[in-house]
Amino acid sequence: MIRDTARSSTAGPPGSDPDYTDEVTVNNETSQASGDVPRRKRAEKTVEITDPKAIRALAHAARLEVISELYATQVSHTATELAARTGLTPSAMSYHLRALQKWGIVAPAENAGDARERRWKAAGTDFTISGGSVASPEIAVVDLELDAFRRRASAFAKARGERRQRGETGEEPAAVVLSSNLLYLTNPQRRELLDRIRAVLREYELEDPTQIPEGAERVATLWSMIPDDRVAPGQ
Repeated sequence: MIRDTARSSTAGPPGSDPDYTDEVTVNNETSQASGDVPRRKRAEKTVEITDPKAIRALAHAARLEVISELYATQVSHTATELAARTGLTPSAMSYHLRALQKWGIVAPAENAGDARERRWKAAGTDFTISGGSVASPEIAVVDLELDAFRRRASAFAKARGERRQRGETGEEPAAVVLSSNLLYLTNPQRRELLDRIRAVLREYELEDPTQIPEGAERVATLWSMIPDDRVAPGQ
């Protein structure tokens, strides 16, 4: 889980309150089909990034895609496999993987093999960006996460339109959900809300991400909590 990407993303601009933490979250993109599917119980290890240089290193669409894939699925991949997902060459992807390894975000998997077949894995189960008072780097990351969401939404809309043109008009669930709220929350309430949403998302994470239930499909979620500094009407 990245605390944006795939798994859901939660982000907010830094405030003056020392208790406030910016986070970008990517949740497991494989949904549960039934209550009989084992939920995640594996040992957790959070990789937290606080160095502004490391945060700036994340401001690249391909790197965020890699982080999302590795942390969401907890499955190792080669540079060639990841390159195919991002449209890069394997050599370019190897460069990005080494950059992520430098900051302890990814690591070579066991039995990694030679450079061409080396497999890479997430360095933990959860990934957190804690920017503190450093604004620009994590905002750049948020922009990339939003761009990724737009690409997913556009690709889904295009694919659904093509299915309808082919006459494949079977009943479809409300596959795309987008809603917004304005709340007044204290810092403890913000933390409580964040913890509760994380807990709900964890209920749908698989114990073994490679054992996907029949009928399940990847679902990307995006969730945000951003302080609204605009003046409210009447104030």
